[in-house]
Amino acid sequence: MVDSKSETSLRCHHCAGPLSKDMETSHWNIPPLIRDSFSMIGSAVGGTTSAFYGFNHVMPIVRRCIKGPMWVHFLIGAPPVMVFSSACAGLAGGAVPALAQLASSSYHAAVSSSSMPPSHSQDDKMHKSRTSSTL
Repeated sequence: MVDSKSETSLRCHHCAGPLSKDMETSHWNIPPLIRDSFSMIGSAVGGTTSAFYGFNHVMPIVRRCIKGPMWVHFLIGAPPVMVFSSACAGLAGGAVPALAQLASSSYHAAVSSSSMPPSHSQDDKMHKSRTSSTL
């Protein structure tokens, strides 16, 4: 079992960020299954929402500008809506897992920094060495 003192000593005392590569891939990261499910949910919600939004706002404009049967309106209005929907699905599919990772890391940083005792000895040494220059 890893000692909690050795774990806290490998964290930055200012931001509680991991200072070793081993800690970066430990319990701070969201597991891949959860990250992938957040990505799928974000893509589905982003794509569906933007498709409804796009069709509700693009099709009336297409009907006003182009005269003809409804299938012509759909043929002209659907490609821009599909591009918009795909872009929103991609953005949401990447943003939702990134926000979940940010929330998880922020939570772990807040919890670990509140349990870390402040270590001022190294800061005091650096501050004294900077202020005691002969310039």
